[in-house]
Amino acid sequence: MPETWAKQAMVAGVDLHLELSGTRVRAGLENALRQAVRAGRLGPGTRLPSSRALAADLGLARNTVAEVYTQLVAEGWLTARTGSGTSVAERRPAEPAARPGARAEVAVLRYDLRAGVPDLAAFPRRAWLATARKALAAAPDRLLDYPDPRGLEQLRVVLAAYLARVRGVSADPEHIVICAGFAHGLAVTCRALRAAGAGTLAVESHGHQVHRDIARAAGLRLRPLPVDDRGAVIAGAHGAHGDHGAEAMLLTPAHQFPLGVTLHPQRRREAADWPGVVIEDDYDGEFRYDRQPVGALQALAPDHIVYAGTTSKSLVPSLRLGWLVVPPRLLDAVTAQLTAGPPGLDQLTLAEFISSGGYDRQVRRARLAYRRRRDALAAALRRQGLHVTGIAAGLHAVLAVPGTGTERRLVARAAEHGLALQGLESYRAGGRLPAADAGRAGLVIGYARPPEHAYTTALARLCAVLAARSAGHRTGSGWPP
Repeated sequence: MPETWAKQAMVAGVDLHLELSGTRVRAGLENALRQAVRAGRLGPGTRLPSSRALAADLGLARNTVAEVYTQLVAEGWLTARTGSGTSVAERRPAEPAARPGARAEVAVLRYDLRAGVPDLAAFPRRAWLATARKALAAAPDRLLDYPDPRGLEQLRVVLAAYLARVRGVSADPEHIVICAGFAHGLAVTCRALRAAGAGTLAVESHGHQVHRDIARAAGLRLRPLPVDDRGAVIAGAHGAHGDHGAEAMLLTPAHQFPLGVTLHPQRRREAADWPGVVIEDDYDGEFRYDRQPVGALQALAPDHIVYAGTTSKSLVPSLRLGWLVVPPRLLDAVTAQLTAGPPGLDQLTLAEFISSGGYDRQVRRARLAYRRRRDALAAALRRQGLHVTGIAAGLHAVLAVPGTGTERRLVARAAEHGLALQGLESYRAGGRLPAADAGRAGLVIGYARPPEHAYTTALARLCAVLAARSAGHRTGSGWPP
């Protein structure tokens, strides 16, 4: 083993305890000086001894100390001036660390019933790993180069066939763009629309705040669309009283998020006939429980509907794999806005996973598991005289409550029981909304996120939170005061 010994050196009046061992003497001296500067023991402007003096103090070769000084000067820790020697470089003071009590405490809730994420424990790790090995072993070397900005051709070809078969999408592989999840695809599309002259994006009155923020960041104004029991009111995107209206529209037609309604056939036709660009977020279109999934809206008007899909619900969000089917007239504009997409090896694995049938098998397994969870949720609440809506598809349900005050109290009470739960208020768009939209209140209950072994307990705790409404029967409200 290399010999190790300690050395004491006085540098500008500061004792440096150096652990120097074997051939790592130089590295040890570099690290010791860095730490002394970083910790403030050697302050800015402090003059260091000459390389000859420090070498003699430590019993090292002068060249070793000189090389250390040269390295630290190059890194910016020290400065060297002819005739002035070597000193500690000036540095901007570090930002003071926040005191423990300076930020709000974030409660860690054990049971998560928020919407938007599948059961992460159900991800088919072994199948995905085996598929990745197979895909990589068979991949020619050229596929390891920088990929086409639109995504690997193999994946685009496989996706075109899959989307046509499962979602009825009219897709040419040349018009498919692979993106790093829906948020990335939405950002790219919104920037392309803005560059093409669009100024306003119509959005549903309830939806993801993150998606609205992305559109605003791209420079688009937002126009909220009312949502009723037939889905988004498409006529709300048209201008009135001198307003030119929206040039583009973002919809979740198969299963409105988070209200859960399916866009009515008449409104689907209205959206297909609408002259602007429609962005179709088909976030959970494969999870339909009462009948065959409703086909994609894009098939009705592929010339002006951008279809967006993702593996975030069917597999896991961390894969960051999504896709856009872009109308020919927008393809160049969207391609021009592309930033780095998902890694090519992950794209290659997904292409093989779909073509081998592994993706279909995973979706079928997940659909059966989530249907059982949905049924258990509906049955548990039915025993309390409660009825959830939006359960024909997707991974969440909505329980209407009388007013935002009750909604907030129930969300807070759920947190006291270790449950993470969200209300409709957190999904509501700003702006002027009809009274029916602005006053809508309810709990958005995601039944996919808890692992299988924890779901029964999560349901029991939810029922305990809602059981307090029985006290409200005495006041005639049916809900907790």
